[in-house]
Amino acid sequence: MSKPLILVSNDDGITSRGIRVLVNIMQKLGDVVVVAPDSPQSGMGHAITIGNTLRLVEEEIFTDVLAYKSSGTPADCVKLGKHYVLKDRAPDLVVSGINHGSNTSISVLYSGTMSAAIEGAIEGFPSIGFSLCDYSSKADFSHVEDLVYKIAKQVLDHGMPKGVALNVNFPPKRNEPIKGVKLCRQARAKWQEEFKERYDPNGQKYFWLAGNFVNYDKGEDNDEWAIANNYASIVPCQYDLTAHHAITQINEDWDWEAMR
Repeated sequence: MSKPLILVSNDDGITSRGIRVLVNIMQKLGDVVVVAPDSPQSGMGHAITIGNTLRLVEEEIFTDVLAYKSSGTPADCVKLGKHYVLKDRAPDLVVSGINHGSNTSISVLYSGTMSAAIEGAIEGFPSIGFSLCDYSSKADFSHVEDLVYKIAKQVLDHGMPKGVALNVNFPPKRNEPIKGVKLCRQARAKWQEEFKERYDPNGQKYFWLAGNFVNYDKGEDNDEWAIANNYASIVPCQYDLTAHHAITQINEDWDWEAMR
C-alpha cells in the first residue's frame, strides 16, 4: 500500500524551526510535500493574494522532501499546493505549523497557521494546525513531538468530519511532562488592544498595536484552561461562521412586516 500523502505548510516561513520539526515527524507517517511562505506571515488570518503576483520557487531545504516557498499567504500556499504542486493528487492530510506562539481562543481568527489548516478543510481534506505556546525563534519542541505524531496518526486512521480542522496547542516546555490531551472548546477571551502613537525619525506619525490578552472564561473545558494546567488542547474548528442559534431569536424578535 502507498504511504499517505501529507501537505505541510505554516505561517512562520519555510526556514522556521517549527516547520522543520513538523516535516521530520510527518516523514514517519507518509510522503511529505511542503508549500510554505518565503517569509513570516503571522497574523495574516485567511488573507489571500488577489492584487499582486504570486511566486512559487522549489527549495532544497529538507531531506528527501519536495518543497516550495511562496510569496503568498498561508492560505495561498495550501491553494497552490492543491491546484499546482499536487495537481491530480489529493493529500490524505494537511498540517500546518508547528507555530511559534499560541493560537488558543480568539487568536484562531488572526492565525495564519490555522488559516492554512482551515483552507485544507475547505478543500475537503483532514487538516490540523499545531502551535506551541512559546514565541521564541529557538523554542524547544522536543516535549511535543510524540503527541504531534500521535494526533496526526489518529486523524489518518480515523478521518475527520468534513469541513473541520483541528486547532492543537501545546504548553511550553516546563519542568514536568505534559499531563495529557484535552478535547476542548475555544475559550471566551480576547485581546484588550491599544494603539501607541509614535513618530519616526522624519517626524511622521505612526501607530503600533499593543495590548494584553484577557481571559473572561472561568470554565475548565476550554483551551486556555488546558494550556494553563499543562495539557495539550484540541479544538475542532469550522469555517462556517453562521451563528445558527441567533437565527431563531432574530426571526422571533424582528418585525418582518416592516421590512417589506
